[in-house]
Amino acid sequence: MESFKNINENRTLQYLIGIGSILFISFICYLFIDVIGYHVVALVLLLVVSILAMFFKILPVVIAAVLSALIWNFLFIQPQLTFKISTPEDALLFLMYFVIAVMNAVFTTKIRKAEAVSRKRKEREKTIQLYNTLFNSLSHELKTPIAAIIGSVDTLKESTEKLSTENKNELYNEIEIAGNRLNRQVKNLLNMSRLESDSIHLQLNWYDVNEIVYNVIDNNKIDCNQHQIIYQPQDNLPVFLFDATLVEQILHNIVHNAIQYTPKGSKIEIRVSHTSENCVFEILDNGKGFPDDNIERVFEKFYRLPNSSTGGTGLGLSIAQGFAEAHNGKIKVQNRSNGGAQFTVTIPAKMTDPKNYQNE
Repeated sequence: MESFKNINENRTLQYLIGIGSILFISFICYLFIDVIGYHVVALVLLLVVSILAMFFKILPVVIAAVLSALIWNFLFIQPQLTFKISTPEDALLFLMYFVIAVMNAVFTTKIRKAEAVSRKRKEREKTIQLYNTLFNSLSHELKTPIAAIIGSVDTLKESTEKLSTENKNELYNEIEIAGNRLNRQVKNLLNMSRLESDSIHLQLNWYDVNEIVYNVIDNNKIDCNQHQIIYQPQDNLPVFLFDATLVEQILHNIVHNAIQYTPKGSKIEIRVSHTSENCVFEILDNGKGFPDDNIERVFEKFYRLPNSSTGGTGLGLSIAQGFAEAHNGKIKVQNRSNGGAQFTVTIPAKMTDPKNYQNE
């Protein structure tokens, strides 16, 4: 890929390749002129010019087109080895070939240039759209908790003596919730930056998945006071070799997403199993599930379900998928037949009995 890029930027090299291609193909055709005839040679040379026009700049291609016309006249049109043309039909054919070859070179390179401009414009529009989406999301997601923290702190400073212990605890709780919300958004932005810069380096070690799941439940306690998270620990599970920080973040983002987008009182269940090569997590809820026509988009950056009333930047599930792919794993989502959604996270990992892993 790098070598092709160098060719595309080096015009001298394009001249050499273009001229060399025409000379080489002409030589091959000259060896078989008695078999293929000079009309077929014209088509072959036009094909070569067309291929060159798909990759090279306009001037090297035009030079190749003119050269191909002259070589076709000199080597293949009767009388051969001269630039004379004996019949009006051949003269007209040569003129048509020359015009078509040059026009083909010019128009093809012009089309390529127009496509490149259009592609850059679309990329710019997409970047602006993503920036606006991120800005609009963050303007709400950061402004709201910051306002809550400032308001609570001001109230505590100005009315400390008038507030009851219960009121103070409520304000402290609001500050904690807002702080956690801010921390979550900053984490998501940093994690997305790591994924896009391809700077994820796995820190592999042996971990007990029960402990990871308990951490996820504990970290979501504040947000899930109106939801129920269910997990039945399994003492017979092996320990797994993976990056626990990333795996925990995957589960956290999916569970937090379920808390955000399911009705109050919903149940969220976490299950853990394994195959001979994979650690498998399932996160199930009994909410409304996803619209069938949007379920494939849930892992897109900044995507949020239509008519969503809750906050969020739409990064959580995209980050979860990125961290799973960093393990060469995958996440699958589907609607449950009895209502709700099910996420299945498959992480390839070595495993061993807990009694033996310290000796691995």
